[in-house]
Amino acid sequence: MSTPARYDVAIIGAGVNGAGIARDAALRGLRVIILDKNDMCSGTSAISSRLIHGGLRYLEYAEIPLVYESLHERRCLRRIAAHLVKPLRISIPIFKGARRGPLLIRLGMIAYDILSFNKRLPRHDMLGRDEIKKEEPGLRDEGLLAAARYYDTQVTFAERLVLENLLAARSAGAEIKTYCEVDEIRSCDGSVDSIRYCDREGRAHEIAVDSIVNAAGPWVDEVLKTAPRTPKRFVGGTKGSHIIVDPFNGAPKDAFYVEAAADGRPFFIIPWNDQYLIGTTDIRYDDSLDNIRASRAEVDYLVSETNRVFPDAGLTAADINFAYAGVRPLPYREKGPESAITRRHIIKVNRKIAKGLISIIGGKLTTYRNLAEQTVDRLAKILRRKLPECRTRDTLLPGAWGIDRARQQLIASKIVSEQAVERLLSIYGGRAAAIAELAIANSALAATLDSEGRYLAAEVVFAIREEFATTLEDIVFRRMMAGFDADQGRPIYAAIAAQAAAEFGWSSDEVQSELRALIDYADSLHVVI
Repeated sequence: MSTPARYDVAIIGAGVNGAGIARDAALRGLRVIILDKNDMCSGTSAISSRLIHGGLRYLEYAEIPLVYESLHERRCLRRIAAHLVKPLRISIPIFKGARRGPLLIRLGMIAYDILSFNKRLPRHDMLGRDEIKKEEPGLRDEGLLAAARYYDTQVTFAERLVLENLLAARSAGAEIKTYCEVDEIRSCDGSVDSIRYCDREGRAHEIAVDSIVNAAGPWVDEVLKTAPRTPKRFVGGTKGSHIIVDPFNGAPKDAFYVEAAADGRPFFIIPWNDQYLIGTTDIRYDDSLDNIRASRAEVDYLVSETNRVFPDAGLTAADINFAYAGVRPLPYREKGPESAITRRHIIKVNRKIAKGLISIIGGKLTTYRNLAEQTVDRLAKILRRKLPECRTRDTLLPGAWGIDRARQQLIASKIVSEQAVERLLSIYGGRAAAIAELAIANSALAATLDSEGRYLAAEVVFAIREEFATTLEDIVFRRMMAGFDADQGRPIYAAIAAQAAAEFGWSSDEVQSELRALIDYADSLHVVI
């Protein structure tokens, strides 16, 4: 029997934390492998509000260091992923009788500005009742006192942020293994020694490892059950759901951060992907972690609160294009309000289970890079290796390079409309130039897949060859991002399947199987009326 390949570190979980750790570790010269039982970014990282934000509400719980860290990381991500992370103006309406009055909101805004010193985004401003109504005429009149307005940033597709970290990790030598589920963590003399995992075809594989980072999000405890000793419970997640609707009567121009009347919890109404993203909820959750969906109670809560703030909206469950839900991998707390559970990350060294094993608990989309840096610093001590300094603060992600060149190349090629050029750049950044080159080299790949000419056949091939997509669901929902259009990209499923079949060599039965799986997944995001 051949000796298993050996790695300095195996990372379990290809969400934003795992991807960020893989990138940092590989850039510092470690031999890295990252595994996920599904596709990359198919768990918690994909169910956020898609904001890179400072965490304004964390000021209520005096989590000043977390807000400072978040604001610092927001500035960093604006620099290294400028094609994905964009400024977003947010308004906070203040109504009579709300838990958070004008003075408290103003103090919060001042603190937010102070903590985000050196920022490139504008400072906050306060608007009187008439001023905010002039800006946002659809806003509720009754009880409206004033509004605060400030800036944060938005990542339209968190999936692409995760993917670019994995692409950077791969370029630095890391191996990426999706659809590979770890079923055993083995130790020798009290230290981690190897991992056994099964691939998509059910074949078992073994790799030798010197350390393991368990970045499985809400599945952290499930992964630890495969280790030699089972620990106490670490994760006690809360469920968050979002609904997506088309622009509605009285819809705001800016994003809104609103205090819900039902429970006082703030939620967002955000212009997103030519639609509106509304959420999130925050409910303790102890059921199955697979196939989590928004409940009807959560949907009704979000619809009702939106209609209250924008009375002309008249939204119902029938107006929802789709909804998504998942679990935040927060530290386990048996009692207390969900909103009070810290959003800070915890890097737990699991010495009592096996030396060399680390578990990541909690964390935020915004702060993944700093978490990764801290984790690799910890790995250096565990491995007794002197590693180079972290490079991820200033090293651009792959798509952040050559954006102007890519735009010029796409325009000169005349293969897509100006609108399509901007879409390609917003998703692929400078890497869109490679898509243009594929289309120029092969006229069949220059064909558009939709009647509006927004999607290129070359994107399907690019997703497969360059972005390790293996299923139609991967391609539609986590590479081309067509799955998040109002129609979920359904009109082009067949065209994408035909292109993927040609690339993979699928049989007609395999094509039909893939299409059924894709449609089933898209259907699962629909709200039951």
